[in-house]
Amino acid sequence: MSHFQNHTIESAPDAARPVLEGARKSLGFVPNLYARLAESPSALHAYLDLGKRFESSSLSPTEQQVVSLTASAINGCEFCVAAHSVIAKNMVGVEASIVDAIRAGEDIADARLNALATFTSAVVRERGWVAGAATDAFLAAGFTPQQALDVVLGVTMKTLSNYANHLTETPVNAEFAAEAWSRPNAA
Repeated sequence: MSHFQNHTIESAPDAARPVLEGARKSLGFVPNLYARLAESPSALHAYLDLGKRFESSSLSPTEQQVVSLTASAINGCEFCVAAHSVIAKNMVGVEASIVDAIRAGEDIADARLNALATFTSAVVRERGWVAGAATDAFLAAGFTPQQALDVVLGVTMKTLSNYANHLTETPVNAEFAAEAWSRPNAA
């Protein structure tokens, strides 16, 4: 049983209420991640601020979703994999085969996006100590040193949400349920 609640606009701390209200107005619902992060308005605002910075990075929206999905799958975050699968397919227009490959831990047919997913995976697994072949392949695929740091930004954002979801046992919203995902070897 979780020690954390899904805050409503009424139950959330004052500093978190505008975020929850904004989500309800723009999305039609409050993502449970926001409802759980509302317990700490600082964490909620940090996540959203990182998200805005990542959206304005040198990575395209499709590339951003590859980073977000890859990091979330490696970290075993069932909420974020479901949410980003919906976002990627329905809001960004990422091909289902790309999303499905990441969810399954398989190579992506598109060589450039596969290099991005492989590099992202290395950043997560190696805690940033990525050198040699993974970095060389990433750069050879046409990515830049700036984009390598933008991957770190995306991984940072997803680490915050992934770990918060693990800690707070965030349930998947009904709006994301069609893309429900279970982490491999879940106990």
